[in-house]
Amino acid sequence: MGTVKLPVVVGVDGSDAASDALDWAAELAGRRGLPLRVVHASLWERYEGYVAGTAADRPAERLHSEAVLATAAERAGRRVPALKVMTDLAADDAVTALLRAGQSAEALVVGSRGRGEFASLLLGSVGLGIAARAQCPVVVVRGRPENVHGGMNRVVVGIAERERPSEREPAPPSAAVAFALREARLRGGELEAVHAWRCAGPDDHGTRETHGAHENHRTRENHGGHENHGAREDHARRAAELLDETLGGATAAGLPPVPVAHRPVEGSARKALLDASAHADLLVVGARRRQGHFGMQLGLVNHAVLHHAKCPVAVVPVS
Repeated sequence: MGTVKLPVVVGVDGSDAASDALDWAAELAGRRGLPLRVVHASLWERYEGYVAGTAADRPAERLHSEAVLATAAERAGRRVPALKVMTDLAADDAVTALLRAGQSAEALVVGSRGRGEFASLLLGSVGLGIAARAQCPVVVVRGRPENVHGGMNRVVVGIAERERPSEREPAPPSAAVAFALREARLRGGELEAVHAWRCAGPDDHGTRETHGAHENHRTRENHGGHENHGAREDHARRAAELLDETLGGATAAGLPPVPVAHRPVEGSARKALLDASAHADLLVVGARRRQGHFGMQLGLVNHAVLHHAKCPVAVVPVS
């Protein structure tokens, strides 16, 4: 018996953002040789108590939902001609329906905002809710057209300090690194691994100096200048080592090699990843899932990139 291929799932609602997500999901499924499952969620059946009947009996809401799915399936088939496309009309809210579909999915793909979202919202409530709670990788398709359409030939992955292997032997890549590496390989592009670090300075500990203590501060600066420089070099060295260790086994298993660029950056992770997103087709970040916790499980950095990245963002859950 062959291995069951989990589909790529995409949510559609007829909006332009959903169409972009559909195109992206179809190409992802095509690259990975997987089927595409197109989901449209509508609550009207639950409220109306709909029972299937003849075409003449179907209410306008049902006809609209079927048209959304049919149009999406046709578009996906044109985008990737050999793609197997399945459709699913779910009688539920969008977040619940997609989270349920994601339980048996390779990945979930959604637009940055859907029909009915306020234009001022940087990320729609559906995309944010799914990225925060799904148990499979979630791709939020957002950013500039040249990034969405894959014109950069680069995938970026953010590396956190806690991803450092605990043993000296090369560890398998994390889920986020593995996802990013596979995308870079299938796209024939480069993988750029970004790790941001900070070197704590005098102002990072305690209160600011008062005018009366200015002389003492200047004295400490004179004696501590070399120490701060040494600490900065030590932080930079450890950041480079972290990238080497995290990506050490990433190109194993006899697969085609992927060009990997290590980029340790002094500064905030938020700024480093947002800057990197400007020249990427995809930005991949990890998100820890805490067992028994049902709230929003996204950190500040993940929130920032989901709202402001210049390219699509993949949030990959880490147990």
